[in-house]
Amino acid sequence: MLQDVEVRKAKPADKPYKLTDEKGLYLLVTPKADKNGGKLWRMNYRHEGKQKTLSFGIYPEVSLADARAKRDEARKQLAAGIDPMAKRAALKASRIADAETFEVIAREWFAKYQPTWADSHAQKIIQRLEKDLFPWLGSRPIREINAPDLLAVLRRIEGRGALDTAHRAHQNCSQVFRYAVATGRCDRDPSADLRGALPPVKGSHFAALLEPKAIGALLRDIDSYQGSFVVKSAMQLAPLVFVRPGELRQAEWRDIDLERGEWAFLVTKTQTEHIVPLSNQAISILRELQPLTGAGRYVFPSARTPNGDRCLSENAVLAALRRMGFAKEEMCGHGFRAMARTILHETLGFAPEPIEHQLAHRVPDALGRSYNRTKFLDERRRMMQTWAHYLEGLKTGAEVIPFRRPA
Repeated sequence: MLQDVEVRKAKPADKPYKLTDEKGLYLLVTPKADKNGGKLWRMNYRHEGKQKTLSFGIYPEVSLADARAKRDEARKQLAAGIDPMAKRAALKASRIADAETFEVIAREWFAKYQPTWADSHAQKIIQRLEKDLFPWLGSRPIREINAPDLLAVLRRIEGRGALDTAHRAHQNCSQVFRYAVATGRCDRDPSADLRGALPPVKGSHFAALLEPKAIGALLRDIDSYQGSFVVKSAMQLAPLVFVRPGELRQAEWRDIDLERGEWAFLVTKTQTEHIVPLSNQAISILRELQPLTGAGRYVFPSARTPNGDRCLSENAVLAALRRMGFAKEEMCGHGFRAMARTILHETLGFAPEPIEHQLAHRVPDALGRSYNRTKFLDERRRMMQTWAHYLEGLKTGAEVIPFRRPA
């Protein structure tokens, strides 16, 4: 039997040599450039008439005592008619299978792309995965999941009346499967076979006021709002800039140039740079707010974080609208975009293309480019100031005469 001191003092030679222990265990000392050489634990055995060699690791990471324990375990398996090498391969395959379940890969996909999403969007995705998909698909090896398996899960979501969620879950599954294909853990995306399997979601529009008198009343109610000054300022600015609600509440002072009258930021939804020309009325609102929140990061910080390192909550403006008496079918935070889009074209006569650019929509031009932040910028400046004057007229009760540009 070997002694630990012999193993420790063994030196590499020009050729590999063995230091034998007992019961098939030996230390293989290999030539190596460094002074310690390579010391590898090995065990020779026979199974079903075939000579085989089992590896137990490298000394000193695996001590002599550890190597003997591994040898004894292998000999027990042989006594039971089990090939230790085959069992090791099966355990390795099982661990790989465990590491390639739908949940493991879905969380890996989520972690990779989460930094590119808005926090609210990321939160909805992970909640959808954890609530609607992981309980039934999470522990399954992703290679074994087929279209009927996936459809059964989507039907369960549809069955509780959440058809829109079922469609979004279908989309998320497709993204996870395509990620698995790209990383070599899956051969194909079975969700593609379910196209048309779910009934379509009936189209709906964001609630928005379009009648001039109603808009005027809304603007006056906002000006007389008795709640938080930050929330009031956000509601006053919302119709003037008509950005997405998340973009408004996450506005940062560093992106706003009051001297140039511009707000430039990255649209998270499309990962494109966007410029909002600020009207005189918008600049006035921001200048009034700046002494209160200008020292922090966010233009509209949460009241719960006095240092300003968190922005308004997702429902702050919506809750304020409800407190002022506007029902969900009348007006929502997103409704300012629909209001501007409709009236700018139908009442004020602006062409659709500069309106769509100001809304930061992807509208391909003749060369196939979907968006250019500076395109129509001069036209958009005039449009935003005209829009601000129009809203001011509605608020003061002036008679606003529709203006149609020549075709």
